[in-house]
Amino acid sequence: MNRKWGYLGLSAIFGLSLLSSCSRGEKADLLVYNANVYTVNAGFDKAQAFAVKDGKILEVGTSDGLREKYKADQEVDAQGKPVYPGLIDGHAHFMGYAINQRDADLVGTTSFAEVVQRLQNHRKAYPQAAWLTGRGWDQNDWKVQQFPTKDTLDALFPDVPVLIERVDGHAQLANQKALDLAGITPQTTMTGGKVEVANGKLTGILIDNAANQVAAKIPSPSKKELTQMLKQAEKNLFKVGITTVVDAGLPKDAVDLLDSLQKKDELRVRIYAMLSPTAENKAHFFKNGPYTTDRLTVRSFKVYGDGALGSRGACLLHPYNDRPNETGFLLETVQAYKDLAAELYKHNFQMNTHAIGDSANRVILQIYGDNLKGKNDRRWRIEHAQVVNPADVPMFGKYSILPSVQPTHATSDMYWAKDRLGLDRVKHAYAFKALLQQNNILPLGSDFPVEHINPLFGFHSAIARQDAENYPTGGFQMENALSREEALRGTTIWAAYANFEEKQKGSLEPGKVADFVILDQDIMTIKPEAIRGVKVISTYLNGEKVYGQK
Repeated sequence: MNRKWGYLGLSAIFGLSLLSSCSRGEKADLLVYNANVYTVNAGFDKAQAFAVKDGKILEVGTSDGLREKYKADQEVDAQGKPVYPGLIDGHAHFMGYAINQRDADLVGTTSFAEVVQRLQNHRKAYPQAAWLTGRGWDQNDWKVQQFPTKDTLDALFPDVPVLIERVDGHAQLANQKALDLAGITPQTTMTGGKVEVANGKLTGILIDNAANQVAAKIPSPSKKELTQMLKQAEKNLFKVGITTVVDAGLPKDAVDLLDSLQKKDELRVRIYAMLSPTAENKAHFFKNGPYTTDRLTVRSFKVYGDGALGSRGACLLHPYNDRPNETGFLLETVQAYKDLAAELYKHNFQMNTHAIGDSANRVILQIYGDNLKGKNDRRWRIEHAQVVNPADVPMFGKYSILPSVQPTHATSDMYWAKDRLGLDRVKHAYAFKALLQQNNILPLGSDFPVEHINPLFGFHSAIARQDAENYPTGGFQMENALSREEALRGTTIWAAYANFEEKQKGSLEPGKVADFVILDQDIMTIKPEAIRGVKVISTYLNGEKVYGQK
């Protein structure tokens, strides 16, 4: 051996040893180890540990490897528990959910009599409130599956305006006092709305745009009250593992409030805000362009194509099976949608349109196609895409249109959907697998407060197509069930992609934000019927614990 090179070789080895020794002391803010980490990266790889610095993932690897390499200010022994990227609700109504905390809770009522009893109890609790409002009733859950009328409300609350909203948010019942304040009469008509009349008299039922006329008369909460409502709503999100929420349809003042609260660190949850297509919103954002901070993204508009299936406001190609003289309706003229699509395309904003019925989906898909021309990266979305004619499904792939779906809608509607659609057409509803196959991306959400806020309920509905009681046996239209990997991607990386945020979040990879959740059981392996009972141990945002034991 050449002595000179031998000494140099030993010197080099010694130098590498020193470097290795130094590397074991690399600084990190947080080290999570002894975990069952689902990275949700391209290969859906698993890991045991990851290091965090400055709010971002530094490295992902083995427990021994990272504990040897990094010295962290804080270490978390996950004790073998599963860790997932922070969950993203791809379609919800965060602001509305916050405000609804002042309403009477009518979810789960089994009769109109129970609705009335809850309203009376709520009025006793809040006797000074200017209005009596409530949300969540569903006549399809009652023995008599018919819309209620206002007669009882008129008798019990003659001097207090009452407005109670159906679970889907597309039908309301108002008493006479509220109707009078809004100037609604049996002769009232409007585009995209319906005032129900029987024997020449108002029943109190208002569909879609008709209800907006009444709701506009309800006093808004003060800024202080709304701030407190938002903070409580955020706590509820963190408790179920949600770190990013998509708020579908906001005015500029609501966006400004959210932005100001985030900048003061009074609100920490990440928000993807869809704007309502108001004149004020368009004037400001078309001039100034999209707005982005580390917690807020504003680059899309939420558009309403039609109403909901449960209240027969969804626009269908053929009449309702259980009401042959009705097909539902669009909420605007076709030309209005065409004009808006052209505006949004010109100003490079994402267009996200609520479309439930097969006619609404066809109209909006065709309008999208006329603007998008072919494959593209505009990521325009159809929100819900509940009933899509098989002939129209290929348009999602042809024009790179993203279907944004809510799995719990399928298991909430399955009891009566066939009544509305008939046995043949219901097979074209809630077709998540068929929609996924168009672009191999399917963002998932809940649409809360229409559905429960817990994203694990949606995960269960997506893979098992069953309700909380594990009904029906074998699942509802299982040909459109998602795999567990698809369901997890749908509420993490695919939801991030639909928001143009896949480079910042949605998976646990170096350089991305350290948003993650630790659960007490592994939803990827346990029996489907156990998923809804899984609890969040802790939720982290930017590597900081925002929910869980201190």
